[in-house]
Amino acid sequence: MKRLRRLGVRALRAANRRRARGAAEPGTRQITFLLLHAHGMGGTIRTVFNLAGMLAADHDVEIVSVIKTNEDPFFEVPPGVRVTFLDDRVGRRDLPAWLARLGASRLIPREEAAYATFTLRTDLKILRFLRGLRGGVLITTRPGFNLAAALLTPPGVITIGQEHVGFASHQPDLQKLIVRRYGRLDALVTLTEADLKAYRKALRGRRRPHHLSRIPNAAVPFAGGPSPLTGKTVLAAGRLTKVKGFDLLIKAWEQVAAAHPGWTLRIVGAGPQLERLQAAIEERGLTGSVQLPGPSSDMGAEFDAASVLVLSSRHEGFPMTILEALGKGVPVVSFDCPHGPREILTDGHDGFLIRRRDIDGLAAAIGRLIEDEPLRRQMGTRALHTSRRYTPATIHAEWNALLAELSAAASTPTAPAP
Repeated sequence: MKRLRRLGVRALRAANRRRARGAAEPGTRQITFLLLHAHGMGGTIRTVFNLAGMLAADHDVEIVSVIKTNEDPFFEVPPGVRVTFLDDRVGRRDLPAWLARLGASRLIPREEAAYATFTLRTDLKILRFLRGLRGGVLITTRPGFNLAAALLTPPGVITIGQEHVGFASHQPDLQKLIVRRYGRLDALVTLTEADLKAYRKALRGRRRPHHLSRIPNAAVPFAGGPSPLTGKTVLAAGRLTKVKGFDLLIKAWEQVAAAHPGWTLRIVGAGPQLERLQAAIEERGLTGSVQLPGPSSDMGAEFDAASVLVLSSRHEGFPMTILEALGKGVPVVSFDCPHGPREILTDGHDGFLIRRRDIDGLAAAIGRLIEDEPLRRQMGTRALHTSRRYTPATIHAEWNALLAELSAAASTPTAPAP
């Protein structure tokens, strides 16, 4: 197996040398995103759609989705953005047996969070896609794709890897691959300064990407004005998974509900922990006080009806729900989890940062905003001011500056080849 890998690497290098001789001068007009599931629901999908929509104003933008398991997108595709799929699985009833016959992926590391999604079929699709690129910019959106792009993307393509979570969140074997291979990327973009420092430290003494940058997500505004902050609803939102900590939030809400009858906790989202969370609600006698309505296609209306947003995650990258709440003037109570909340919120100013997994502290902060309406409104006004740091225009300008730097570096004869 090792010998075959060595032969494969040699063949790839030889192909790249041939491609480099005939490659056109790198440019940034064409931008392609590689995404796992464009028709799915999740923070990465939403933020990629937002960024693609911004860049489509002055670039030719395409989102290439590795799989398609839903016929229609959950999020609206931005105007001017094309979406194509490598592996359309819609309507394949025998998919599990079919996947088993194909075998597991050899291209994507087993430590990847979505490893079970990949097969030898998707390996071949990704390989063909990457080797078929001719110039432009490729933005990859998860570690497995970043690693594949670093290995397989031909000369003449500017490669940008996005990291949506911190380096420490990855499994040790995945961290080793990142250290070995990320230096082949032209740029690595993190969402937080803390993540940027972590990747700089991890890559210290190793070959690095030409550019290491921190560019946060943009807060795309909802229709309508700020929330009136009169609804007796506390809002939480996200995939119903362990990492989001909704089990901890339900424990905290037991205290809040006892002290403030008539208030409702509304947890918007879908995911594998739905039944477990529903059972916890019933066991604690919170039926009716805690709602699990499923995903919402109109989060603006959810924020309009809410007076407080709570983020109870065990860890986060750069939580969009906080940005969206600030943009609607809704104060936030959040665990001080790694790494995003602290870089967005100022404790006591536009929200409260609570020590991680401190259920009593979380309940107390929620209760304080429920009881003190003047404080709630004051924090809501400050939240609107904070959100101005993350306007689409601001983030768009940062991405255009990075693209201009990468284009100039790639066009310089002394610059290392991608």
